[in-house]
Amino acid sequence: MKKMYVGNLPAEASEASVTELFAQFGTVRSIKLAKDVFTGKCRGFAFVEMEGHEAREAIAGLDGKQWSGRPMKVRFDEPRGHKSRRRR
Repeated sequence: MKKMYVGNLPAEASEASVTELFAQFGTVRSIKLAKDVFTGKCRGFAFVEMEGHEAREAIAGLDGKQWSGRPMKVRFDEPRGHKSRRRR
């Protein structure tokens, strides 16, 4: 199971619309859409979980694809604090 970060989503994006978009590449295991507390609209990003090979296909097919005139950013999620740092 691989978790992907999906960024630059439009405010009108919903869990159903994101699931439909990713379902063309395989089974969406889970989705967590970040929503504004007050308006309930999408905050511009989500996390989607799919099987590894399906996730790679989704990244290849959707990264940079336009949605409401905005290029989506789709990549594997990296846990915080695990970014490579140069030692001094």
